[in-house]
Amino acid sequence: MNLKKYFIRALHRLQKGPGYTYKELLVWYCDNTNTHGPKRIIKEGPKKKLIWFFLTLLFASLVFWQWGILINTYLSYNVTSSLSIGFKTMKFPAVTVCNANPFKYSEVKHLLKELDRLIEAALERILQPTPGNSSENSPPLDLELWHQIPLVLIDEHDKDNPVILDIFESNQTAGDNQTAAGNQTAAGNQTTAGNQTAAGNQTAAGNQTTAGSQTAAGNQTAAGNQTAAGNQTAVGNETAAGNETAAGNQTAAPPAPANATSEEKKYKLAVKLCSHRGSSNCTYRNFTSAAQAVTEWYILQSTSILSKVPLQERIRMGYQAEDMILACLYGAEPCNYKNFTHIYHPDHGNCYIFNWGMDEEALNSSNPGAEFGLKLILDISQQDYIPYLSSAAGARLMLHQQKSFPFLKDQGIYAMAGTETSIGVLVDELERMGYPYSDCTVNGSDVPVKNLYSQYNTSYSIQACLRSCFQNHMIEICGCGHYMFPLPEGVNYCNNEDYPGWAYCYSSLRSSIRHRQICIDSCKETCNDTQYKMTISMADWPSEASEDWIFHILSYERDMSTNVTLDRNGIIKLNIYFQEYNYRTISESAATTIVWLLSSLGGQFGFWMGGSVLCLIEFGEIIIDSLWITVINVISWCKGLKQKRVQARYPDAPPTVSELVEAHTNLGFQHEDAGALPRDEALPPEPGTPPPNYDSLRVQPLDVLGPDSDAETE
Repeated sequence: MNLKKYFIRALHRLQKGPGYTYKELLVWYCDNTNTHGPKRIIKEGPKKKLIWFFLTLLFASLVFWQWGILINTYLSYNVTSSLSIGFKTMKFPAVTVCNANPFKYSEVKHLLKELDRLIEAALERILQPTPGNSSENSPPLDLELWHQIPLVLIDEHDKDNPVILDIFESNQTAGDNQTAAGNQTAAGNQTTAGNQTAAGNQTAAGNQTTAGSQTAAGNQTAAGNQTAAGNQTAVGNETAAGNETAAGNQTAAPPAPANATSEEKKYKLAVKLCSHRGSSNCTYRNFTSAAQAVTEWYILQSTSILSKVPLQERIRMGYQAEDMILACLYGAEPCNYKNFTHIYHPDHGNCYIFNWGMDEEALNSSNPGAEFGLKLILDISQQDYIPYLSSAAGARLMLHQQKSFPFLKDQGIYAMAGTETSIGVLVDELERMGYPYSDCTVNGSDVPVKNLYSQYNTSYSIQACLRSCFQNHMIEICGCGHYMFPLPEGVNYCNNEDYPGWAYCYSSLRSSIRHRQICIDSCKETCNDTQYKMTISMADWPSEASEDWIFHILSYERDMSTNVTLDRNGIIKLNIYFQEYNYRTISESAATTIVWLLSSLGGQFGFWMGGSVLCLIEFGEIIIDSLWITVINVISWCKGLKQKRVQARYPDAPPTVSELVEAHTNLGFQHEDAGALPRDEALPPEPGTPPPNYDSLRVQPLDVLGPDSDAETE
C-alpha cells in the first residue's frame, strides 16, 4: 500500500514538473554546483562575469575535446604485445616428409609419353637445330594435345605491334608490299613450296605465297608498308622502319643466334590460354626464361592428364614408405615407416607424417639436443624423376602442429641429396585477442568459407581457408575444381577434354585481385598458433671414406642385395631436434581498458574544471529538469491549442442552470441571445433557484421552538 502511495506521489510530482523556469534552474545550478567556474559567473561583477563565462566555456570545450580523443582511442581497441620466456617439457612437432618429385617416372611414363614428345619437339624448334638434328623417322606428334594449351613465341621487335609466332606452324602467306633479304619487290603472283633462302637481291612481281619454311640469312630491312597474313620464319638481323600489320599467325624462328646483340633478342616464350577452342578471347602468360615457360606449360598439361587418374592409382604410382624411409630413430627408440601416417599431397604425391597425433598421443621430447630428436635416412630415387615436371631434387619437409594439414608449398623447406641436414627447432607460441581487438577465430566455426580440408580431420588454418575459398570460386566460375585442391562432393576435376577453357579460367581467376581480396577478407587468422623457428646446417654425407660401406649396408637392408643400389644422388640424412627447452610466448593484451578510460576522463575533467563524478550527476540532474520543463510546456501549449479550437467551434457561452431548467419546464421558453441586446443594456444573469432548507424538514419538540417560530406567528 505504501508503495502505491509512493508511485502516486511520484506521478503527481512528474505531472507538476520541477516548478522552475529555465532561467531560475540555470541560476540555481550555477549557485549550487561543485564545479569551479559557474559560481563566479553569477556572483562577480559584469566584467568578471564575462571573463569567467569565457574561461568556463573554453575549458569545458577542452574537456569535451579531450574526452572525444580518449573515447576514440578506447574504441580503436589497440593491443600491446608482450614477450615471455618459459621452460617446460614440450611436445615434439609433427614432421612431414615428401619427395620433391610426386610420381615415379617409370610408373607414369605411359600417361605422359605424348606430352614428353611434344615438349621435346618444341624445344628442338626453340633451340634452332640444324635440319640434320631432327628425327625424320619418329611417329607424328599429337598436335591435338598441343593445340589445347599451346606454347607460342612473341616477337617484340616492334613493341607497338608484337607478333605471335606459333612454334608448330610452318605455313606462310605474305601479301601486299614487302621488301626483304636485299632488294625485293612483290608485284605479281608467285608461289614457293619448300625451303627458300634469300641471300641476295630478288624481285618478285605480284602476290607471293610461301608454303614451306622460309629462312632469310642476311640483313633484312623493311622500309614501306608490310602486311603479314600467314606464317613467316626469319633468322637473322631484321630492322623494321615502316608500318606493319599482323593479320594471321606469323612464325619466326625463335631467338637470334648467339652472336646477336641484346637489341635483336626480343623473343619471349609464352603459354597461350583461350576461353574455348578456336576462340579469339585469349591471354598470353609471358616468361622471361623459356625454362619457366616450359615448366608451367608442362604442369598445366600434366594436371589435365593426372586429374582423370583415380586416387588409388596415383598413390600406387608415387614413392612408397618402405622404399623411401630407410632408417628411423627417435631419441634412443628405433622406429620405421610404420610409425608414419600416409597422406596424399597433390603437389608432392605420397607424403608421410611422423607424430601427427591422429591415432595416438603426441610424443614429448625428453631433452633438448640432437641426441634426443628424430633421425631419418631417406632415399629419393632421383634417377626416376619426371624430367619436365620436377626441376629440383631433394626431400620436401615441414614442421607443424599435431592434427594440422601440412602446406608444404608455402611453409616447407628442401633437404638436399648427398647431405646430412641438421634442423634445430625453437618454439614460438602466439596468443591473439579475439573480437573486437582482432578478427581471429578459435576453430574456424565463424568463418563463412566451407573448409574443404576438413575431410582430413585437421584443424582450421588460414592456408586451408584461402585454398578452400579459391576452389569454391573456381567451381562456381569455371564449373570444375583444380587438381591441386580438395573437391566437394558432386564436382569433378578440370581437364582439357571435358572443360576446354579451364586453363584460361584458372589463370584469370588466379590473377584476379578482386577474388583474391574476397578470400582474404573472408578468412581469419587463428587466435592461438604455434610456430617453429628452424636453424638449418648441412654437411656432405656420407663422406668419401665411409660411403662404400654405408651404401652396401643400406642397399642390403632395403633390397636384400649385395650389390650397391644406392648412391649419394638419392640419399638424405635428417636430424631434427629442439635446440633448447626455452619457449617464447607472444601474447596480446588490451592497450586501453575501461579502467584506463574512466581514470583518463576523470583526470581531464578534474584538471581543466576541478570536477568529479558528483559534478557530472549534478549536470545530469539539470539536464533532466530542463527536459521535463520542456515536456510540461509542450503539453500546456497543446492543451491551450486544443481549447482554442473548441472555442472557435462553439463561440457562445454555455447556458446557465436556470436557463436549462426553464427550457426543460417551459416549452415556449426561448433563450435570449446576449448578442441581440446592446452591450450596455445586457441583462444581468438570472440567479439560480436556491437550495432548499433541509433543517425545516426536521421534526422538533414544541418547547424547542422559539418565540420567533412560525407557530407563535400564527
